Amino acid sequence: MLTFAASGMDLFLPKVYDIVWSIVILIILALFFAKVFVPKFGKVFDERAKRIQGRMDEAQKAEEEAEKAKRKYEDKLATANSEASQIRDDARHEASHIVSDARSKAESLTRQMNENAEKAISSQREQAINSLRGELGSVATQLAGKIIGKELKDDQSQSAMIDSLISDMEKQPADQAQEDGKSAQ
Repeated sequence: MLTFAASGMDLFLPKVYDIVWSIVILIILALFFAKVFVPKFGKVFDERAKRIQGRMDEAQKAEEEAEKAKRKYEDKLATANSEASQIRDDARHEASHIVSDARSKAESLTRQMNENAEKAISSQREQAINSLRGELGSVATQLAGKIIGKELKDDQSQSAMIDSLISDMEKQPADQAQEDGKSAQ
């Protein structure tokens, strides 16, 4: 039978044979784990480390490729920007040429229209003068006939009288213009 006469501290300390057997079992378990589980864990950890390293290598390669692609993209972008700038400059230059060509065409067309209008006005003026001469001639002949008291029957006398009247009439506006200029001073 067991005696309970031991001191309070002895209750908490294990017996020597319990300590020895516990150490033996602990060593056996440690050797078993060292032989069986540690190599398996080592293999698993090594495989994981290799996979992680492989993924890191792949990530590094992908990063390098992305950096190369980025540089290539930036180069293409710079080239595209310079080409776009060149195209804009060419378009501006072409637009200025088109505007200057259109302006010169418009100016020449305007000159031509002015010349045509001047020719038409000149032609109409000549027609009006010729028409007025004809009418003036007949009126002047009738008037002269009434003034002189006889009819001018031959064409030579009629032409001479018409020419003298027209030259007198042409002199009158010129004389009036000179008088107007003197009076304005």
